[in-house]
Amino acid sequence: MSAADSGPEQEVKSGPLSGLRVLDLSRVLAGPWAGQALADLGAEVIKVERPGQGDDTRSWGPPYARADSGAQTREAAYFLCVNRAKKSVTIDFTKREGQALVHRLAEKCDIVIENFKLGGLAKYELDYETLRRINPAIVYCSITGFGQDGPYAKRAGYDFMIQGMSGLMSITGAPDHLEGGGPQKVGVAVSDIFTGLYATIGILGALHCRQRTGKGQHIDLALLDSQVAVLANQAMNYLTSGKAPGRIGNAHVNIVPYQAFATEDGYIILAVGNDAQFRKFCQVAGCPDLAEEERFATNPARVRNRDSLVPLLEPILAGRTSEYWLAALEASGVPCGPINDLEQVFADPQVKHRGLELKLPHSVAGHVPSVANPIKYSETPISYDRGPPALGEHTREVLRHLLGMTDSEIDFLEEGGVL
Repeated sequence: MSAADSGPEQEVKSGPLSGLRVLDLSRVLAGPWAGQALADLGAEVIKVERPGQGDDTRSWGPPYARADSGAQTREAAYFLCVNRAKKSVTIDFTKREGQALVHRLAEKCDIVIENFKLGGLAKYELDYETLRRINPAIVYCSITGFGQDGPYAKRAGYDFMIQGMSGLMSITGAPDHLEGGGPQKVGVAVSDIFTGLYATIGILGALHCRQRTGKGQHIDLALLDSQVAVLANQAMNYLTSGKAPGRIGNAHVNIVPYQAFATEDGYIILAVGNDAQFRKFCQVAGCPDLAEEERFATNPARVRNRDSLVPLLEPILAGRTSEYWLAALEASGVPCGPINDLEQVFADPQVKHRGLELKLPHSVAGHVPSVANPIKYSETPISYDRGPPALGEHTREVLRHLLGMTDSEIDFLEEGGVL
């Protein structure tokens, strides 16, 4: 039985994680990303925020959402992107009374997510060792920059720092000798997001283990660990060769031609993944002899001779429009695609068909936009019936229904600055 089975008036939600309850003590991106994923899958997620201020990202604007009336709200887009379907409860857990409330909530939850600095919650008695004495079945996920041990454990870690320290920026961007060359970060905070996804995976694994043992456990996740883990083929390229890969812009280190090319009126991405596709490309491009040359006939040969092949292809692709190349290559089964801006992305017929743009109810704005979870279940589809919460929107609801508190008790705590 999950902790969510206890307590009156249990919320009934659909989804594969229906019946589980999450206490989300995290803020900004990595932890909230995991909490939102669990909420999408049907868990009840209670987000604990600071009274009067809330999650830092509530103020990370502009831009802000616009109300149905057209008026601009103070609901920052950054906060909205990562807190869908949660309940917001304001508790000042720097006060003893607030800590006691969080203890009571943890007793009725299955999962805790936090991303405070190492030891940051111990002084408030909200660390794993304290909460597991209250609830031995709790799955407690800690997200930090560098983990719970090691020489960097006490350091604060932020996504931009981690993208640099992990090696990601050493392989992202154009080479130094080219105009605009130099290390580049990715356009979204991928180190935070990858860590949030690994947190979700780790939590699900711990829950499955709990089914067998009845015991919860502590999950130690670090941004640095997560980002190094997803270096994938680039990490293995180094580990197998002993040679650190560098930046090659939009090209692929292991496949050629697999990069962006300028056309007559813009750019396209050419993604030739095998020798048969290269032969088809050469036919369409009017250079079939290139595919027969020994130095270009196989992918290993093309990788070795990249610097000879690419300059031969560039003027060919620059001679026609993007529309021409996309149509001709697609018709011949050669993988290719445009480089869209976000307006084009959300206007794309495939994106529209897959329902990736959402419109969610919101207590302040009326409705706010959102981006759908990419998981599509055949039997337990994800429902989108609740937008991100206003600050403290569910404080009274949760304290009344889950902890059985009276309005007068809640009023007393509110007057004392605890809520």
